[in-house]
Amino acid sequence: MAYRPKDTQEAILHRLKIAQGHLQKVIQMVETHEYCIDVMHQSQAVQRALEETNHVLLEHHLKTCVVDHINKGEIDTSIQEIMNVVKKGA
Repeated sequence: MAYRPKDTQEAILHRLKIAQGHLQKVIQMVETHEYCIDVMHQSQAVQRALEETNHVLLEHHLKTCVVDHINKGEIDTSIQEIMNVVKKGA
């Protein structure tokens, strides 16, 4: 488990809570039969919040774990990990 500084941890949690709030709104909108396009806009907000979370996580990973792998001569390990994540997102 990698250490995350308090500010990074707080940024990640903040973005996840934003996504959670948007998701709760999507659920509420579906339950109350809101206009489909409005629900889709709210759903996109959830996705954007999660993408922002991933950006913070990736930046932290690159600055810490990848640097550590490079220093240990384990470059292929980092490349493979990142490629696996990219392939899952495609």
